[in-house]
Amino acid sequence: MRRSATRKTGQPNSASVNSSAVDLFRSASSRASSKELERIDSLFYSYANGSSGLIDPEGIESLCSDMEVNPTDVRILMLAWKMQSEKQGYFTLEEWRTGLKSLRADTVSKLKKALPDLEKEVRRLSNFVDFYSYAFRYCLTEDKQKSIDIESICELLDLVLGSEFHAQVHAFIEYLKIQSDYKVINMDQWMGFFRFCNEISFPDLSNYDSELAWPLILDNFVEWLQAKQS
Repeated sequence: MRRSATRKTGQPNSASVNSSAVDLFRSASSRASSKELERIDSLFYSYANGSSGLIDPEGIESLCSDMEVNPTDVRILMLAWKMQSEKQGYFTLEEWRTGLKSLRADTVSKLKKALPDLEKEVRRLSNFVDFYSYAFRYCLTEDKQKSIDIESICELLDLVLGSEFHAQVHAFIEYLKIQSDYKVINMDQWMGFFRFCNEISFPDLSNYDSELAWPLILDNFVEWLQAKQS
């Protein structure tokens, strides 16, 4: 006797079972994501200024206090980089969401625990070049500003590069503070010093070639170093 080609009623096929499981998973995942976003938003508004709707310098200071992190800690600048914050000392809700969703942090405790991994992420060379460039742009606080004063640059260099290239940064800061030719530093000079740290043998400077396309300030820095060494 031929088996009926019709499946018995009440027994769903495997495709429909799999489809239902996928739908359930998507629904649960969507609800979890929605709840996470609610917590991220709630955390934002606990630090935001009620008038501006932004987390301002006072809010950032409160956040740092709750995380037990100094506001001048480089990881706070790294957090701003992760959020792609456009204005120094301020976080918008969208920037906050971008950073905290990426860090999978919806509480202060989780955010604090995420900081060491964030630092490792930033320290990877592929990311650090972008972070280094971002640090300069982040400090351009005025419209159409293209350069940063020497005092601020010295502080920023020490914060961003001091731990990795201590000798180079210390020497360059010393030079910047005693020279009188430059009152400000621009992006080209800022990036040039990063290239200098990565490419030039220090302190012997044996592979520095002033005929190559180095910013003039670095030619002057090398001349000053060589005169000091001799």
